Amino acid sequence: MQKISIKALGLSFGIVWSFLIFFSAILAMWCGRGTHFVSIFADFYYGYNVTFIGSIIGAIWGFIDGFVCGILIAWLYNKFARV
Repeated sequence: MQKISIKALGLSFGIVWSFLIFFSAILAMWCGRGTHFVSIFADFYYGYNVTFIGSIIGAIWGFIDGFVCGILIAWLYNKFARV
C-alpha cells in the first residue's frame, strides 16, 4: 500500500493556496474584482487586504494555512489507507 508524503502534500497545498490568496488581492487591487473574497479572508488572515503588502501578508498566512491542511489530509489518508 502506497503512502502519501506528508511533507510534500503540505508544501503543495501551501504553495497553491498562497498563490491563490496573493493573486486574489492583486486582482482586487488592479481590477476591483474579488474584493468580497478578500474581505472575507481578511477576517481570518490578520493584515490581509487589497494592497501589495496586504497580498504578501495574505500569501504568508495562506501558505501556513494550506501547509497545515495538506499535512492533515495526508496524515488522515495514511491512517485510513491502512484499514
